[in-house]
Amino acid sequence: MNNEDFLRKTFTLATLGKGHTWPNPLVGAVIVKNGRIIAEGFHHKYGGDHAEVDALKNCTESPGGATIYVNLEPCCHTNKHTPPCAQRLILEKIKKVVICNLDPNPSVNGQGVELLKAAGIEVEHGILAQLGENLNEAFFHAQRNKKPFIHLKLASSLDGKTALPSGESQWITGPAARNYVHQMRSEHQGIVVGAETIRKDNPKLNVRLNQYSGIQPYRIIFTKSGKLPADAHVFNDELNHQTLIYTQNKIDFNFPSENIILIKNLSEAMSDLFDRKFISLFLEGGSRLATEFMREGLVQRVSLFFNPSFLGGGQNTLGDFGLEALANKPQLKQIESRWLEGDLLISGRLN
Repeated sequence: MNNEDFLRKTFTLATLGKGHTWPNPLVGAVIVKNGRIIAEGFHHKYGGDHAEVDALKNCTESPGGATIYVNLEPCCHTNKHTPPCAQRLILEKIKKVVICNLDPNPSVNGQGVELLKAAGIEVEHGILAQLGENLNEAFFHAQRNKKPFIHLKLASSLDGKTALPSGESQWITGPAARNYVHQMRSEHQGIVVGAETIRKDNPKLNVRLNQYSGIQPYRIIFTKSGKLPADAHVFNDELNHQTLIYTQNKIDFNFPSENIILIKNLSEAMSDLFDRKFISLFLEGGSRLATEFMREGLVQRVSLFFNPSFLGGGQNTLGDFGLEALANKPQLKQIESRWLEGDLLISGRLN
């Protein structure tokens, strides 16, 4: 195995922490000595051991003189819940560190590498850098832009309709696609919807698949008027403490004041969410809110579930962006696709 092979293994290990590490990134580590893997580790959950420390605890022999492979630069700052990893690697007499990406967090961002080099440890970085960044796309975006990564989910017929003219919308897609959405929910910190979705559908906005139900994201509701149904599930169920309301007007029913945030615009809301350490949000609807996020350039990834059917009339997936030239149209890149029984999922980056 070569450097790339070992780093690809760190990716596989890192994904074992999906949904549990926010606002931290996904990180895996492999320790190799004399060509043999002597330990593997990953960041299991926020507040727990980082991948490097987890791997060191799993060593089958002394790590002195070994090489550690890790997809993200070892941390070096001390203003956090866990001890710094770079210092620990020095203490354990690691000989070489191979990294995909430098950590974009300003508290690290090359300082971990410099600390390791100053201690006489050989460091290589930049190998499989794009793949490493793809793995932690939300973390990289949030650290660089100081706002959450927004993943927009859309579901429609082939002619771009999400509901009949009567408003009937359940269900456009089949069971496999809907189950996959629950998995996607479990991999984000919060689910974002508009007031109209709460009024019309009264959704639970939770994860209801057994294998993912241990991870319940926040429910984040946007309203301009402040008029919301007091008896909605999200305000009364066992997860109501994980419901946040962003509003431009006062709420007309009793709800904990610390969960109600008055805002002037979406930009203000994004800043507040980042300050609350939300870096990965799943935007599920409805059409009006999704269009507003798109128009403001706040969406980084779009996942579209297409059912191979036609509705003719009804509600469009998205509204008017105010485009004045085709050259300005939002366009997906790095596109991936897959069939989920009878539905086609297309996912790609916007920016």
